[in-house]
Amino acid sequence: MLDTYGRQYVQFFLEKVADFFIKRGFSANQVTILSLGVGLVVPVLYIGQLAWGAVLFLWLSGLLDATDGTIARKTNTSSYQGTLMDIFFDRVVEVGVILALAWVHQESCSWLIVLCCSIILSMTVFLTVGALVAKKGVKTFYYQAGLAERTEGFVVFSLMMLFNNYLVILTLIFAGLILITAGQRMAEGMKLLR
Repeated sequence: MLDTYGRQYVQFFLEKVADFFIKRGFSANQVTILSLGVGLVVPVLYIGQLAWGAVLFLWLSGLLDATDGTIARKTNTSSYQGTLMDIFFDRVVEVGVILALAWVHQESCSWLIVLCCSIILSMTVFLTVGALVAKKGVKTFYYQAGLAERTEGFVVFSLMMLFNNYLVILTLIFAGLILITAGQRMAEGMKLLR
């Protein structure tokens, strides 16, 4: 929800960050790869008991992830390859965070598996509808808005890492929000595909 409705409030800042990278010769795909690299530092920091550092790198990764598309649009280099890398690398970072949480808090593994299952279901609907619906927006595929998008994920992952005494309850709340999102996307997809 924040990605879809809040973007307009941060787009000016993303344009400035994109200009910074464009002036230095970075392509959108290079920033996508940089976003992955920064995101892979997150689980290392968290396992190393540097939760605040992990959260900082998570949000830096998210900033780079939001910037790559802006770069692609500004330089007219949007591509399906970039979209594939972007979506896949986002999941790699998320899986890294979940694995780090499971490594450090092994007593919570069952609940983190529930979270993973909810993400799988939501992403399945998201990607299937995106592939089947011919309608495209600003992005290279049809993007379905939902209650829990990437920014909400970053907020909850940050809370999970910083307030791990509440890990189980945060995990269950997050899984519930993702399942509601999956239901929203499924209902919208069924209407669009009639």
